[in-house]
Amino acid sequence: MTPRKRRALALVAGLGLLAAAAALVLNALQSNLVFFFTPTQVAAHEAPGSGSFRVGGLVQEGSLKREADGLSLRFVVTDTVHSVPVVYRGLLPDLFREGKGVVAAGRLGADGVFQASEVLAKHDENYMPPEAADAIKRATAGARADDGASGSGAAQRAGADSESLAGTRPGALRADSQ
Repeated sequence: MTPRKRRALALVAGLGLLAAAAALVLNALQSNLVFFFTPTQVAAHEAPGSGSFRVGGLVQEGSLKREADGLSLRFVVTDTVHSVPVVYRGLLPDLFREGKGVVAAGRLGADGVFQASEVLAKHDENYMPPEAADAIKRATAGARADDGASGSGAAQRAGADSESLAGTRPGALRADSQ
């Protein structure tokens, strides 16, 4: 075998190993990806029917119901336009409150109820996950456009509320939360 053929064979073998390693890494990333969806996207069936994802927004006022066992509870996540009922079994974060930002990770059941395996609450008064803050602003802007012709101020009030909940810096993280 000539040196030129040996180099070509080594190059082809190296590229094959690199392709195999890339395929393994991408497969591992694919199985660990968890995408974020808003209640509006869930209502539009943009969220996966099977597989886990995250849903985020605000905990709807008056929706928190605790079950008799003390660990199971139900609440509704809303982006001020659409809502998703959530069932969770476990301990809630200390900052979990009605009317505040939340992100729940889990799966959507066949009955349309989100079965949460994890619930995350916002860190402080100035923080909401950027995706949730943007989703609330987009949903509110869409509701304002729909209500603009009718002159209803409800969507405008909801927009002002969501902006105050999102804070002035929706992407800001506190140094101790990283």
